[in-house]
Amino acid sequence: LKFSDIKHCIISTVVPQSLFHMRNLVRRHLGVEPLVIGEDNVDIGVKVTIDNPNEVGADRLVNAVGAYKKYGGPLVIVDSGTATTFDVIGDTGNFEGGIIAPGINLSLRALHDAAAKLPRIAIKKPDQVIGRNTIEAMQSGIFWGYIGLIDGLLQRILAEDSRQFKVIGTGGIVSLFQGASEYIDQYDSEITINGLLEIWRRNKSA
Repeated sequence: LKFSDIKHCIISTVVPQSLFHMRNLVRRHLGVEPLVIGEDNVDIGVKVTIDNPNEVGADRLVNAVGAYKKYGGPLVIVDSGTATTFDVIGDTGNFEGGIIAPGINLSLRALHDAAAKLPRIAIKKPDQVIGRNTIEAMQSGIFWGYIGLIDGLLQRILAEDSRQFKVIGTGGIVSLFQGASEYIDQYDSEITINGLLEIWRRNKSA
């Protein structure tokens, strides 16, 4: 695949400082004008029904499009990256709100930076909850702590809203919890890319 083979581009970012550079890179090397999620000329096809729709990150909107296209609604999408987000998508695909919690890597970094004696560790499911050394104790706290956070918040969402939600987990980190969460029905790593594709298709003739 050569640069000259690429005829279209779509950008989704929650880092405004990066957008200028990405847009210029696409213009210079691909010779195309990118679609940018969140800009007024891009129709994402999702109605945002929260107090201030402009506050919703592009990544969450793209996930909403990709998940609703594949699964319908209502949905709760759990995506763990820099932040761990829980997004509620209604029966007709509306973005109705959600929860934003610190991401697992952010918590790990803060733990290491704030306590000099604590090492950097890999995220993995420990063999037992009670750690027999510092690394095992940290792995248990991170892994089972985040399972507790995810399942605890999902339990509260499902208790607050009586609709029959399908709960979808996405993002590379959430997949580490596969089989451990009692509430996530399905893991799908392609929600974001499918959402971008769907938005591009919606706007390609505009």
